[in-house]
Order: sequence, then structure tokens, then C-alpha cells
Amino acid sequence: MTTILKPSLFSRPAWIGIVFCAIVLALLPIMNLCFPADHALHISSYTIALVGKFMCYAMAALALDLVWGYTGILSLGHGVFFALGGYAHGMYLMRSIGRDGVYQSNLPDFMVFLNWKEYPWYWWMTEHFWFAMLLVVLVPGLLAFIFGYFAFRSRIKGVYFSIITQAMTFAFMLLFFRNDTGFGGNNGFTDFKRILGFTITAPSTKAVLYLVTLAFLLAALFVCRAIVTSKLGRVLQGVRDSESRLMFIGYNPLWFKLFVWTLSAVVCGIAGALYVPQVGIINPSEMSPANSIEMVIWAAVGGRGSLLGPIIGAFTVNGLKSWFTAAFPDLWLYALGLIFILVTLFMPQGILGLVKKFKKQEAAT
Repeated sequence: MTTILKPSLFSRPAWIGIVFCAIVLALLPIMNLCFPADHALHISSYTIALVGKFMCYAMAALALDLVWGYTGILSLGHGVFFALGGYAHGMYLMRSIGRDGVYQSNLPDFMVFLNWKEYPWYWWMTEHFWFAMLLVVLVPGLLAFIFGYFAFRSRIKGVYFSIITQAMTFAFMLLFFRNDTGFGGNNGFTDFKRILGFTITAPSTKAVLYLVTLAFLLAALFVCRAIVTSKLGRVLQGVRDSESRLMFIGYNPLWFKLFVWTLSAVVCGIAGALYVPQVGIINPSEMSPANSIEMVIWAAVGGRGSLLGPIIGAFTVNGLKSWFTAAFPDLWLYALGLIFILVTLFMPQGILGLVKKFKKQEAAT
């Protein structure tokens, strides 16, 4: 049976920490807008964009924790859901460029360069923000539902499930690298101009995108908490700990697994949609198997099966990555592998598990 960190969801200090961190994060864009660049309290636009990106990664890690930490389904393909959400939003952002591109055409520059005469059928209605947001939810959700239905119905689990999820994201990456798919090929989507009529590079627009991302991260955290503390959450943990025993007492794990798998994909897609306008680009490299493996590392480092752990892990690992790639750009992948090995050997319950261990030692003394 799986031994895993069982958080109080959440203790009083945890609630205080959540509120404190939320307030601090919410103040950062205000400090960016209200204080001049030479002021001691000024937060740079680079920092706002970086923290906004980290929050998107934290949402993706939280979504993965819902299926891995609480249901025992290890996915190595969540990168494809993240990227599909980003591409769905990116289609609207590309349509919003209008005739301001290099070729001054109604079509995106990459379509003009590749000699497209009109939009493909699957770009229909993407000039409407509400429709693009619908695609952000439906495309990853539908893919996850169809994939999950056939995989779970066939009772594929464990390492075999992990392998086919990795194969899925690799196949999608190869597909989107093609120039004839209508998604920009290797370069993807970039050079965005506007979102909902507002200049996307304006500091005020960046601040709003940042705050919206923070709101979605908190909402995702509370929704996941409501699920894992409910009767549904106990069934999901039953799937994780002993699926055969759960079936013996009359439950059909298929629909429970399918629900949490699809929900996780949708949350990951929303994270990708929030990521694109803040980073300014989406391309097939976001679907690489390495990105999906990094999500697993975020959850493992923070402490899977704890909700807060993957968020902490996403901020910690990506903070280290930002510093390490600047100082030692060729060594980051080795450092990432070393981090995962050390966490597996010495901190199997992640950062939160280590904190809990120290608290027990203090209480004993």
C-alpha cells in the first residue's frame, strides 16, 4: 500500500501561510505600477512575468497532484494538455493581431509565409474570446476523456499507463512541428499584439493577467481541496491504495478515474492558456516529454498528495532553474536529475514531509 504524506488540509498555520502568500503575490504588480523604476519598493516587469509564469506552472503541478498524489495515476503526458490550452488561447491572440503583422494581411504571418490562402476550418470562430476560452476547456478535456476512457476501460495502469501518456505527448509534439497543420510549425505562435482590445505588452495589461492567474491558482487549490476532502476524494484514495478492494465492495473505478483525469487535464489546459499571453509565445516544445517529466519532479519535490506541496515544488524548482540556467546553462538537466534522485532517496515525502518531520522532532523534545 502506498505510504504518502497526509496533510491536515489545511492546518491553521497553513491557512495563515496561504493568505499571507496570496497577499504578497497580489501586491507585486501593484508595486510594479505604483513605484518608479529607481524606487526601493519597485518590482521589475521581468519579475512580474517570471512569477506569473511560475503560478501557471504551479497550477499544472496541482492538476498533476490530483491524479498522481491522490489517485495513484502517474501521468508523463500532462505537457500536451498544458500546450493545447495554450494553443487554443494563442489562436485568438493571433487573430487579434489583425493587419498589424509583417505582411499586413488578415492571416497570421506564418500562414502568409507558407502560402495559406484562408484559415483552416478548425480556426473557425477563434476570433471570439469567449469561443477560444471554450476551446481552452473543451480541447484538453475531450482529449483526456477519450484517451482515459479507452486506457482505463482496458485497465492499463502503472508504468504502462505512464509510457503511453508519454507516447501521446510525443506524438502531438511531432504533429505540431509540421508546417502543414496550421499551427506555426516549429515557431508556433508569437508576436501577440492585443488581448480583448488592450495592448498585451502594457504594464497594466500584464498586471491584470498576473492577478487573473493568481485568482485561478487559488480557485484551483480550493476546488481540489473540496474534492479530496469529500467522499469522492476518499474513493479516489481508495483507487490509489487498493483498486481491486474498491471493486470488491461494489465501486466501478473507471468513472472516478475518468472524472479526475479529465478535470486534471482541464486545469492544466487553463494553466497553459494563462501562460501564453504572459510569456508571449507557444510552440511545440511545450509538448516535449521532458516538460511533462518536469511537472512530476515539481510534485515530488514539494510533496505529492498534499496539494500545497506541488505548488511549493513548482516555485522552488523553477526558481532554481532560472538561476541555474543563467549561471550554468549547460548543467541544468544534470542538476534536475540530481535533485530528483536526492529527493527520492532522502525526502520521499518532499519539502512538506521534511517540514512535518522537523515539527514532530520539535514536539518530541
